[in-house]
Amino acid sequence: MKDVLKVYGPIALLVIAAIWIALALIDPAPPSKVTFASGGSGGAYYALAQQYREDLAESGVEVEVLETAGSIENLALLMSGEADIALVQGGLAGPENRDALRSLAGMFHEPFWVFVRDSVAADNYGDLRDARLAIGPEGSGTRALALDLQGKWGGDWPETAKLTPSGEAASAALMAGDIDAAAFSASINAPYIAELLEADGVHLLPFGRAPALARRTAALDEVTLYRGLVDLQGDVPAEDIPLIASVAQLAVGADLHPAIQSLLLEASEEIHSGNSAFAPAGAFPDKSLIDMPLSSEAERYWKNGPSFLRNYFSFQLANFLERAWVFLIPLATLLIPLVRVAPPIYRWRVRRKIYVWYKDLRELETRGREATTNDQRDRVLEELAELQREVGELDVPLSYTEEVYHLRSHIAFVRNLVQGLYARDAGVPAAKTA
Repeated sequence: MKDVLKVYGPIALLVIAAIWIALALIDPAPPSKVTFASGGSGGAYYALAQQYREDLAESGVEVEVLETAGSIENLALLMSGEADIALVQGGLAGPENRDALRSLAGMFHEPFWVFVRDSVAADNYGDLRDARLAIGPEGSGTRALALDLQGKWGGDWPETAKLTPSGEAASAALMAGDIDAAAFSASINAPYIAELLEADGVHLLPFGRAPALARRTAALDEVTLYRGLVDLQGDVPAEDIPLIASVAQLAVGADLHPAIQSLLLEASEEIHSGNSAFAPAGAFPDKSLIDMPLSSEAERYWKNGPSFLRNYFSFQLANFLERAWVFLIPLATLLIPLVRVAPPIYRWRVRRKIYVWYKDLRELETRGREATTNDQRDRVLEELAELQREVGELDVPLSYTEEVYHLRSHIAFVRNLVQGLYARDAGVPAAKTA
């Protein structure tokens, strides 16, 4: 066992040292906790962030969901590094966002709903220039998109066309007649949207120029609210209504670990790929409906899908193997010669414990042959006896026992030789000394 440890111990220590150095040099492991900027606790963004939190938890990644005012705040949190991930309304990213942030894909449509009182004469969005129009508070995605569209229609829009009520408050003000129109960038499932779609005295403004608007802005898309989609029996709406929709995208910091991005992409396919009011199943996620650069990991993922190892192993193990492969080949290259050279070294060490005695044995044989007195021969015989005793105590593997017995027989041969010389000089026949 000692010989095994002496031979294979240094090799094991060398391998451990090589692995330790390689682990220190390979890419860092993904974080175990990330922060997700969502939206208000009652909104679609917040609910979706909770779904991502549950999906990533299954892979051992904790997601802290931040409640925010919406897309504008989400972008600011991403830019400051206070959030790692965020859902962001399309069309809001500026040049500074496109430089620092990355998109994983467009995830779902957010129609831009503009509801108008029946008493207001308006055939298109531009006709609302002189109306009392609520577009939401500062910092909201709805307001940002509404102002952008006002700019596209051109001209000066008065402050009365930029009122701040939003959500339930804007809906209530519209139905009470306190305002003429209200804009919302929201899901069709939002309670106030469903209420307004069936309310008396208001109607949904169609966007007949939706295709043109979609071509002018990367993260906008043309959608249609089909006849009867809200209420088939009640025929709501009574006709197809063209709309413009922003596309909510999943945005991340440019330095977010690729493994976390891959987890988010896997989750996004499960969360967003189903059928919806404005897109058939499989339409989302969509890497083309974005206004920020696609991350390199997302580009790889949408081209090749999950990594080969991810198809067979858990996230943690697959990620470790993907990071570790860079040193596995050099390590294997190092181990092959080490493993091949170890057995010969081991055999040499064991045999050396046997062969080293032959130097002493040869010296004793020479002294025995050259001895001229019986005292000299007696000393040689005593040393041979001591040598035989020490060899008998050798601890060698069973497979090398034969070589030990060869050595002991050679010692006996030399002893007999010296005893024969002893008997010859004493005049005793050789046969009697045997």
